[in-house]
Amino acid sequence: VESHGFSVVREYTSHGIGREMHEGFQMLNVGRPGRGLPLRPGMTIALEPMVNAGTWKTRLLSDQWTVATADGRLSAHFEHTIAITNGEAEILTRL
Repeated sequence: VESHGFSVVREYTSHGIGREMHEGFQMLNVGRPGRGLPLRPGMTIALEPMVNAGTWKTRLLSDQWTVATADGRLSAHFEHTIAITNGEAEILTRL
């Protein structure tokens, strides 16, 4: 993404999900391969990167819920829920 002139939001993370919407761990959507949280069978992840056309920084709007890019440029946000198994990871949310 960044090599193509976009940025990844750093102020929000992907997270564990289970009986509660946000539980367990948090993990950044940026980093170097082979570093960060080791994925283990039994984990379920809400993977939700946000990609911006400009800066990675965001701002909270006056309704205290809506998030916009700090520079007003376009952004995309997508989420998948993924179960980590002994074999391949299983995407639980498919289009």
